[in-house]
Amino acid sequence: MDQPTSGAGPADEADGGAEVLGRPLPEGVRRRVIALVSDAFGGLTVSELPAQLRQYARFTPTRRAKFAGNAMAAALESDALFRQRIGERLGQSQPELTGALEAGSPPAAADPLDVAAAAYVLRPVGWVKLVESAGEEVQRADAERADEETRRELEHLREELERARAHTRAETERLRTELEAARKEAESLHRKLRSALSEVKRGEAALRRGAAEADAQRADSAAQLSAAESESRRLKGRLGEAEAALEASRRAAREGRSVEDMRLRLLLDTVLDAASGLRRELALPPATTHPADTVDAVEPGRMSPKDIAARALSETDPALLDQLLALPQAHLIVDGYNVTKTGYPQMPLEKQRLRLLGGLSVLAAQTGAEMTCVFDGAELAAPVLLAPPRGVRVLFSKAGVTADELIRQLARAEPPGRPVVVVSTDREVADGVAKAGARPVASVLLLKRLSRV
Repeated sequence: MDQPTSGAGPADEADGGAEVLGRPLPEGVRRRVIALVSDAFGGLTVSELPAQLRQYARFTPTRRAKFAGNAMAAALESDALFRQRIGERLGQSQPELTGALEAGSPPAAADPLDVAAAAYVLRPVGWVKLVESAGEEVQRADAERADEETRRELEHLREELERARAHTRAETERLRTELEAARKEAESLHRKLRSALSEVKRGEAALRRGAAEADAQRADSAAQLSAAESESRRLKGRLGEAEAALEASRRAAREGRSVEDMRLRLLLDTVLDAASGLRRELALPPATTHPADTVDAVEPGRMSPKDIAARALSETDPALLDQLLALPQAHLIVDGYNVTKTGYPQMPLEKQRLRLLGGLSVLAAQTGAEMTCVFDGAELAAPVLLAPPRGVRVLFSKAGVTADELIRQLARAEPPGRPVVVVSTDREVADGVAKAGARPVASVLLLKRLSRV
């Protein structure tokens, strides 16, 4: 952080004379100035702050002092208006100190660092002397503190030295006692060592005798192992012969079974080829009629969507949708978002789609009708990742094409006479598909029917 060396600003020069620090701002005073500015910083609006300090407006006083110390010191030194605003905040928080400084009589009991920091911000007459005297006071206090610490450290070292000398004397005496005891112990150990050497010699003799006996036992064991290995090789040979005989018998059994299977399959292929050749020779067509088709009777007429509409059922009765889907080769086209935003608009779009498609999948399994669900995809930046449920075709409209237009295209693509049911509350969609021969129904009708699934 650059330490300001001059306390003169534009406001000071306007008063007729500028007081200037003859040396860098003492470190203790500098830290106290930054802390003071950081505390007063939060009371200013962003517009009242210099441009270089506005980025620190939301920082806590501690973080401002840590990261914006250089910038605050530079702004305080160069920006007289900013220094004046900080001085006003200081006057509000410490009125007694600021009043005493302005009157030229700082409190004698006040901390010199606080007095110097406030004087540096407020710049009263004689502020340079206050800052310099505070620096000298801090240096003097630091020197006295260092002397006191040095004296305490020296005294501590003297005490440590005396304790070390006493410990050394006691340790020396203890080592002498232990040395005498060690000498006596060594003499005893020498005697025991001589006795142990005699025992070792006797043990070595016994070891030699044991080694001879072990050699004899190893020779006997080697002979027995050789005989056992010979017997093992003989048994392995007999086991190999038995396994070979077993494999030969299994192979013979498999070959016999394979021959019988081959003969049976050859006979079956011969019968099938003969039947196929006979059908080709006689040019027999596949059977398309059944005995019941030869009985003369009157068959019922087939219902159309218009016949269903003519029956006395309410437009919101789910039974109407069941009758329409019961027609042969019925195709149900659903305006997806029109239905979901009618039934459960508070849910997210993804959950709306999943809930509707789950209900349509069950309805498709119950009725066997073809089902297509259309969603508006004109505003999508990328295709929706979706696994369509069984029995339901899921389509999204292309860029520039609305879901309503895609539904009308689907209705026009169906051949005349096929039962096509379009679920949408949109009036334009209903009128458009009706012109194409489809039967429009309201979204609430499908919602009621799905609530029974």
